[in-house]
Amino acid sequence: MKLDFTGKVALVTGSTKGIGFATAKALAESGADVIVNGRSEETTSAAAGKIGARAIAGDLATAEGCAMLAKSVGHVDILVNNAGIFVPADFFASDDEEWERHWQINVMGPVRLSRALAPAMVEKGWGRIILLGSESAFNIPADMIHYGVTKTADVSFARGLAKRLAGTGVTVNSVLPGPTLSDGAEEMLSQEVKKTGKSLEEVAADFVMKNRPSSIIQRAATVEEVANMIVYACSEQASATTGASLRVDGGVVDSI
Repeated sequence: MKLDFTGKVALVTGSTKGIGFATAKALAESGADVIVNGRSEETTSAAAGKIGARAIAGDLATAEGCAMLAKSVGHVDILVNNAGIFVPADFFASDDEEWERHWQINVMGPVRLSRALAPAMVEKGWGRIILLGSESAFNIPADMIHYGVTKTADVSFARGLAKRLAGTGVTVNSVLPGPTLSDGAEEMLSQEVKKTGKSLEEVAADFVMKNRPSSIIQRAATVEEVANMIVYACSEQASATTGASLRVDGGVVDSI
């Protein structure tokens, strides 16, 4: 199977590092005209330069920021809603502001961009919209209830939008990573790496087995492994896949 995105324009939000950057890189290597997005002009331009992509910075935490990004990119064939945040915090220490921040970035950002960019896809008769969910959409983490709720909302939104766009040639899916060696995870585990002298991969595997013992691969995924699933869902070959929550969680979600 050869995935060829020649002639397709792809916007990947939050793509200056981690899963987003790996996805943007893979799409670019497969021929897509990729738009890298981040909050900072400097980091966005630097990331885009590494893969020969276009750079458009924009803060997706506000309606105004989403509108500016949508206007700047114009028409896209592929929208990967990857930008998101997670902040571990006990429920009773999470105030309205923290809930609202997660909701605006993780849920309303994808809603606003999809609403702005999907009509042109429908008019063209082809498009792909991806929502980055998480295994936390099903296994709500006790230390990040606010995050889990937003990821459940992303999965629901993808399913509903897929139904709304039925028969248009535009597919909508969510992708559910499990524990992944993203930049954020590496930062979170860095102290344990220094403390134990173990490799990052070993520390990550220990973390997975302690905190996600249902994992079948018994390790953290790489960002490239997650990006592979996203890129396939964006392809022509995935034309019969829509309204799905595609798990690349290492088997963490214990269901069939």
